Amino acid sequence: MSGKLYIVGTPIGNLSDISSRALETLAKVDFIAAEDTRVSGKMLQHFGIHKPMVSYHKFSGNKRGEDIAERLRQGETCAIITDAGMPCISDPGEELVRDCHTYGIELESVPGPSAAITALCMSGLDTSRFSFEGFLSVTKKQREEHIEEIKDFTRTLIFYEAPHKLKNTLQDLYDALGDRQAALCRELTKIHEEVIKGSLSELIEYYKEKSPKGEYVLVLEGKKKEAENAELTLEEAVAMAQALIDKGEKQSEACKKTAAKTPFSKSEIYKALLS
Repeated sequence: MSGKLYIVGTPIGNLSDISSRALETLAKVDFIAAEDTRVSGKMLQHFGIHKPMVSYHKFSGNKRGEDIAERLRQGETCAIITDAGMPCISDPGEELVRDCHTYGIELESVPGPSAAITALCMSGLDTSRFSFEGFLSVTKKQREEHIEEIKDFTRTLIFYEAPHKLKNTLQDLYDALGDRQAALCRELTKIHEEVIKGSLSELIEYYKEKSPKGEYVLVLEGKKKEAENAELTLEEAVAMAQALIDKGEKQSEACKKTAAKTPFSKSEIYKALLS
């Protein structure tokens, strides 16, 4: 008889946020699959839970997932957890869950906090429709393709970002999407929790003087059109930028100012201007 996989949410920062059901589940399973056994080991030790653990992360390879699935098929029970929040979100746990569906292994959810949803709730931006975009790729081509794909989304966008990449991400989004409103949520549920609101240009300026610290969730407004310019064409936007250039503005600044008043991004106007 097959066992069961429990998908268990853990705190995103404050250990007090763990549920009693999560603790009960972690204490009763045969073993725990963790993204980083060192990180999860500290949490489990804090709650006095001592269970065998196996590491399961994006570098584990397919065999580790197959091994876990086989143990489940033999009747063992397993809880899958990530370093923080719900597993399977920007996490290889989704592959293990898919295997369980394939093999007919029972699944049970033990929900917990999610950094993406917590940040959205604290952002002050539109929560009626949103798109979780995870981490932008560090590979330039993939990064540009991802941003190009989402540039016309009108729903709120949510990204995860590491501190050492934050400045580049803010600049890349500004160049491609224009000067949109955003909220940077850092160290959620921890002592130094902070939400920094402003336009992308304001956030770029803010971090010229400060070094990003902690893990970030970036919440960004979707594309919106100003009513008076809703029917504006790209050619007309380029003409507006050219008019500013003729008055002495630098090309980059002219494109930036035009983007703020039209449905087009700075990069779209700039490329069209050069061509």
